[in-house]
Amino acid sequence: MNKIVFVEDDPEVGALIAAWLGKHDMDVIVEPRGDQAEAVIAREKPQLVLLDIMLPGKDGMTLCRDLRKQWAGPIVLLTSLDSDMNHILALEMGANDYILKTTPPPVLLARLRLHLRQQAGATQPESTLPLKQHNTLRFGTLTIDPVNRQVLLAGEQIMLSTADFDLLWELATHAGQIMDRDALLKNLRGVAYDGMDRSVDVAISRLRKKLLDSATEPYRIKTVRNKGYLFAPHAWDN
Repeated sequence: MNKIVFVEDDPEVGALIAAWLGKHDMDVIVEPRGDQAEAVIAREKPQLVLLDIMLPGKDGMTLCRDLRKQWAGPIVLLTSLDSDMNHILALEMGANDYILKTTPPPVLLARLRLHLRQQAGATQPESTLPLKQHNTLRFGTLTIDPVNRQVLLAGEQIMLSTADFDLLWELATHAGQIMDRDALLKNLRGVAYDGMDRSVDVAISRLRKKLLDSATEPYRIKTVRNKGYLFAPHAWDN
């Protein structure tokens, strides 16, 4: 049974969603306060964290950002705020997904199961995890270790979510090649780019920030206009 910590201050919403997910092999712990959620997550060690945005003590966006510094598991925002800006901000803060509370329960369940499957794949034994068939990649001061899913830059460990690590690995294993959005989405999520999905752009922006690339003139993960992104193999020497 998968364990989920659901940070939600509305007791009715918390109870309803916990009951629904509980019928589908998910153990849901509901925590009503944002400023107490980190302690609960550390204690319960869930497979996934589900966050509302409007929370007492600490809002969901801030909580997501703070969690991502120390926890690599999937974080999903579940909110009534239907805003493109909030959606983009949530992804920038490290969330894996942004789901509206009006989403039908079966769709919510399917999306949570997707993130749980991806997380389970990232923690499989070495003999069954595809990434672990590869050797560690090194580009100057950057080291990408697929066995431990660890990234070091100039000797400092870089905390990446599962999705961000997979994106970096996809780019790095095609170093020097232009990867278009369609290829990245198909390889990482199994879906085609529809011209509107900004999740790859947001994830690239997040990677650049964590890997100390320039936001205005990126030189490590380059943007190739109208074509896609290119991981520069010789841009990691300093």
